[in-house]
Amino acid sequence: MNASHYSFKPLNLGRFVVWTLFALALAVAPMLFKSSLALTMLSQIGYLIIICLSYNMLLGQGGMLSFGHAVYVGLGSFLAIHTMNLAGQGGPVVPVVLIPIVGGLAGMAFAVLLGFVTTKKSGTTFAMITLGIGELVASMALMLPEFFGGEGGITTNRVYGTPFLGMNFGSQTQVYYLIAVYCFVCTAAMFAFTGTPLGRILNAVRDNPERVEFIGYNTQRVRYYAFIIAGFFAGVGGGLATINFEIVTAADSVSAVRSGGYLLFTFLGGATFFFGPIIGAVLLVFASVLLSELSKAWLLYLGLVFLFMVMYAPGGVASLIMMNLRVAKYGKLKRLGLSYLGLALSALVVLAGAASMIEMLYHLQLNAALGPQLQFLGLQLNAESTGSWVGSVAVLLVGLGLFESVRRRFNRLWNTIQEEIEHEIKRTEAH
Repeated sequence: MNASHYSFKPLNLGRFVVWTLFALALAVAPMLFKSSLALTMLSQIGYLIIICLSYNMLLGQGGMLSFGHAVYVGLGSFLAIHTMNLAGQGGPVVPVVLIPIVGGLAGMAFAVLLGFVTTKKSGTTFAMITLGIGELVASMALMLPEFFGGEGGITTNRVYGTPFLGMNFGSQTQVYYLIAVYCFVCTAAMFAFTGTPLGRILNAVRDNPERVEFIGYNTQRVRYYAFIIAGFFAGVGGGLATINFEIVTAADSVSAVRSGGYLLFTFLGGATFFFGPIIGAVLLVFASVLLSELSKAWLLYLGLVFLFMVMYAPGGVASLIMMNLRVAKYGKLKRLGLSYLGLALSALVVLAGAASMIEMLYHLQLNAALGPQLQFLGLQLNAESTGSWVGSVAVLLVGLGLFESVRRRFNRLWNTIQEEIEHEIKRTEAH
């Protein structure tokens, strides 16, 4: 056979740099953020990256809108915690480092069982079936307290068996690095999946299932295989969550609210880009840990953010990053600097006005017994004072006016830059 038929692709230096930086970020993060809260947040981000990427395997790569992804995360968590408890009670000892694999195999097994029915249909019907299965599993939590632990859930102790390389995973730092290793390996594996024949044909099934059927592929089988793989990685994430918290409850693991959270933040991060769900996982932790502590109205703020993202940036945060990288590639990003600053400042004015009214309204509804006074951004507001409401409305209206003025100028400048870029591309292609 002619040796010229064999060839190797050149080393992708950019990709190598990105993955190296990702590994370094995972390794260095706990050294930079040393508080217990930061370490807990980093651990949550690690396994949520795996879960959101596994969900995006369905939504972004396969076009399958699922409302029940938490089922496979949660069931993986429950099988993992039962395995840990059996080991602690003298049963078969599965090392802590392999517990995420137990969760992954459990998630995959349930995906094999439930996915065969779920993937028979696509589109809206698929979404409704996943919602029904999610509600079915959630309702079983109270019917099978032996497995789900009832309302109190199931607890465990992650320190058992012989230490692994001197680590017994009693400290949060050791748990973080276990999560970080799984995060890197699973992220790399899911990225590699996008370049496999199955990953490519899954994209084709998303874009044009009729044509895929025409060239001889079974679209249901393609969706089913992808569903199984997504179930495995979801279970791995569930197993890591079990090790991290040492408790699993049905309300936090298999509920529709949890599935909705994965959908919401995967979309906000950017389902059309591989790194979008990674951004979504970070946003999910910051919203659920920090934003929920800052305001009781955090779900309202989250809903408003989602609304505006759907209206103005349906590609998520990742799409905004990629659009600006394209502008930076042609050396035109500096021209947008002042416009971005104006948009940010005017948006902060709008947010201050709207948030002050929201906080006063919530204070009247939930904290009326504490009196009408409340602190907001270092200011003393009176929820029952006309002056506070008039001032908040005035700030909001001024902010909206400024934002609209800056937005129009930004749109004109943005369109001009895009035309210049297109002209440069055509000129380059002509030569």
